[in-house]
Parts: sequence; structure tokens; C-alpha cells
Amino acid sequence: MITIYHNPRCSKSREGLAVLEKSGKEFKVVKYLEDVLTEKELSEIIHLLDIPAINLVRKNEKIWKEEYKGKELSEKELIKAMIAHPKLIERPIIVNGTKAVIGRPASDIQSII
Repeated sequence: MITIYHNPRCSKSREGLAVLEKSGKEFKVVKYLEDVLTEKELSEIIHLLDIPAINLVRKNEKIWKEEYKGKELSEKELIKAMIAHPKLIERPIIVNGTKAVIGRPASDIQSII
């Protein structure tokens, strides 16, 4: 089952959702700002993306600049920060089985559906 971790207020996330809708495949939408991920879930997504946690952080968010910028944070600390402040998580994230991509640009989604 394909899952999109989605923020409806984000234009890039809406573009990603449109790609999935056009694909005709079944998928599940997780509005991660409302249904906050657990540390385990976010850790698994980062593992599937095959990136360091810092690469999933939205560094232009006010909360990042005020509370975290310039600090040396471990992977676990970065994950805890994203769980505490889900707005910091880059979007959209699409997971399909053992594959995942950040849907920026939306065309990257095609590689896993």
C-alpha cells in the first residue's frame, strides 16, 4: 500500500497528492500534522529514504531557526525535534513498501509507484 505523508496547506504536498490520484493506484493519506508520527515510524521512514535525519528537516521554519539552528544534534535528537514539531518534516513523503521518496519535485514520485 502506498502512503503519502501530506500537509494539505503545502502546494508541493498537494502536487504530490495529485500525482498519486492520477496514478489510479490505491493509497493512504496521513496528515502528519494531525496524526503525529511516532519516533519509530519516523525512524523507519528515514531509513527507507536512505538519508540522514537532517536532510528531512525544513531548515527555513521559524521553530528550527529559533530552537535548533547551529546546534550539533544526533540523529535521535533530530527525530525527537521533528516529532515535537511536525512542521519541521519535509513534505510530501511517499512510501511504497520498502521504497520512499520526498516528493520534491513531484515527478520523483513516479520512481516508486
